[in-house]
Amino acid sequence: MKASLVPISPKTLIEIGLAAGSEIMAVYADSTFRHIHKGDGSPVTEADHRAEAVILQALGSEAGDIPVVAEEEVSAGRVPPASEKFFLVDPLDGTREFINRNGEFTVNIALIEKHKPVLGMIYAPALGQIFVAVNGAAWRADVTHGLAGELRPIKARPAPKRLAAVGSRSNCTDETMDWLKRFDVEGFVSRGSSLKFCLVACGEADIYPRFGRTMEWDTAAGDAILRAAGGITTTIGGIPLSYGNRGASSGDEFANPSFVAFGDPALRDTGGTPVMST
Repeated sequence: MKASLVPISPKTLIEIGLAAGSEIMAVYADSTFRHIHKGDGSPVTEADHRAEAVILQALGSEAGDIPVVAEEEVSAGRVPPASEKFFLVDPLDGTREFINRNGEFTVNIALIEKHKPVLGMIYAPALGQIFVAVNGAAWRADVTHGLAGELRPIKARPAPKRLAAVGSRSNCTDETMDWLKRFDVEGFVSRGSSLKFCLVACGEADIYPRFGRTMEWDTAAGDAILRAAGGITTTIGGIPLSYGNRGASSGDEFANPSFVAFGDPALRDTGGTPVMST
């Protein structure tokens, strides 16, 4: 692995993710766990809160001078002052998948510098997969009995003639499918949480469009991993996604526009015709 230029090492970030995942799986093992709905209609469980508490304590210990914007803290009205450098945390991305018990939920941690995601970690505890990126390189590892194995480099692939698309399991819209018609799409698969970014970053899919509301903590870690793997995430208009949206109304702070994640950045500029690599 390359030497880290960020204030927390990938190894430490992985350890934090594994600890948060352990809290999540402890709740997941209890078939009687319940959920409630927040003011925005999204569900939340004890696992969200337990995982976020672990992450906040660990980040405070390892990088206490850097603010943390975390989903449940923001929901409770606890938002740190704006900063050029801050962590974005989704302690349990894919709470609906957690409730439905399909395993497609993740722990997401990202570091933002000057509106760009420069470090990311995604851990899918029920699937035993972890992904991490820093300094322009990305890796994945299998997790067995709470321990991460060897990190293996991942890379997004050049666009093939016919594309593999991935989309939201819970929020795939007609608008999404209509937009995809501009490409020659061979197949479409649905996944929950930030795992969609991971499929593109690993070269298992080529394009992931998302129309509708998402929050920055939903996307930052996956965006960081995809960028480090050679891909790009942009608005529908082709502008790279940025982070740290402040000054909007309280309900819109940290909200993303509709976006597209491309494994091959050339797809952004082709108007739907893939550019074949030589």
